[in-house]
Amino acid sequence: MDAPTRERVVHLILHNGPQTAKMLADALDLTPAAVRRHLATLLEEGVLVSREERVYGPRGRGRPSKVFVLTDAGRAEFQHGYDKIALAAMRRLCESDIRDLAQERVAVIEERFRAGREREPERPSAELLVDALEAENFAAGLRPVRGGQQVVQFHCPIADIAAEYPILCEVETQLFGRLLGSHVQRLATIGHGDGMCTTHIPAPLPTPIPKRK
Repeated sequence: MDAPTRERVVHLILHNGPQTAKMLADALDLTPAAVRRHLATLLEEGVLVSREERVYGPRGRGRPSKVFVLTDAGRAEFQHGYDKIALAAMRRLCESDIRDLAQERVAVIEERFRAGREREPERPSAELLVDALEAENFAAGLRPVRGGQQVVQFHCPIADIAAEYPILCEVETQLFGRLLGSHVQRLATIGHGDGMCTTHIPAPLPTPIPKRK
């Protein structure tokens, strides 16, 4: 197995989300056959799993494409080493203490968001939020979907902790709604075993046209 190529494959999936073999081949300038050999090794090592690609909107003809997603083991290469220590410490805290810690953690994201707003007051809030998440190592992105858009996070630096304490995700979701001024909905989280964290932002309702008197 070519270690540098493997690292590039893992890095692409981490920062761009689930990828097909063709997408990886195009990005790495390799033949599909060469990429599939690397993917087969990564699957065997438990770094990746494959699943059917989710299609947003009408599905075309033919079978859905197969995409490759990082497992917890694959993502562990990017996890911070303090997870186990942090978990041990948090198990000694009460629920209110954990909520306070969660609020302190998201306060850093909020601070980055507001600093970005000061620099670029006309920029869309969702883009500023993604930038703030990126700065905190969440490998975030924004994608349009029917009825709005979604904030996706392909990496979570505290995934192991969030798996045991979902309140961390709840507080983060509340922050997203407050910063975006919208009733957002968390659809998936890495802490719960999903390939990425996904938060739906509904499209604004159209302004009604006043009736003529």
